[in-house]
Amino acid sequence: MIAGSIRGKRYSRLQVASVALLTVGVLGKSMTIETKTSTSEFTTGLSILMLAQLLSAYMGAYVEDTYASYGASWTENLFYSHFLSLPFFLPLSGPMRRQWTRLASTPALNRDVATWPSSTNPILADLLSTTPRGLVFLLINATTQLACISGVNLLSAKSSAVTVTIVLNIRKLVSFMLSTWLFGHELSAKMLLGSALVFGSGALYGWETSWRLPRVRKQNAADTQGKSKVANGVAARPGVGTKQSNGSIGKQA
Repeated sequence: MIAGSIRGKRYSRLQVASVALLTVGVLGKSMTIETKTSTSEFTTGLSILMLAQLLSAYMGAYVEDTYASYGASWTENLFYSHFLSLPFFLPLSGPMRRQWTRLASTPALNRDVATWPSSTNPILADLLSTTPRGLVFLLINATTQLACISGVNLLSAKSSAVTVTIVLNIRKLVSFMLSTWLFGHELSAKMLLGSALVFGSGALYGWETSWRLPRVRKQNAADTQGKSKVANGVAARPGVGTKQSNGSIGKQA
């Protein structure tokens, strides 16, 4: 929202309040996470995440203005944002090769082709059964990441940058809560309070953005249209004004 304000966008008081509450909820949840790292390392990591969030927010506002000026082509943005970032991975080519070697050396799934569902292609089932499981998991992860980032870019083409950021924060919170429950951990009272703030402020922002503000704009447009019709009706009857003026002049004479 700060990035949008820098670029000249305006928000209602309720939108600002809901985003402020969401920020407090996210920070409160983050500060209650138990970690074995030192306070300085945790603060440094949290600061890096905050900086990345600010840069991402400004990029979202910039993309929103680009869509407004040149049309919303989310597939084009998806391609260029990933293609142009590939050279930045060159310094990490060594660790990436080592990671690939480790994944390729993992055991195969060794699952009998007959145990696959009948709808599965036999060739695909045989290939997956003999492929190292690390590469299979990498393929699954890449596929889900593709679906996720495609959905984010599609949403950014249809919604504002603030809306996209709020949706992503709620999605991350849901993922965090699911992983907490699936791996047998418990949510503390502070985490539950922070989660409630995030969900509540997100719902408040959605109500303000999707329901109240559109109704206000619609009502203002109807009032403006009604005033224009009245003005046009008076202008279409110039004789009435002329007769009244002539009558007034005659009375004065």
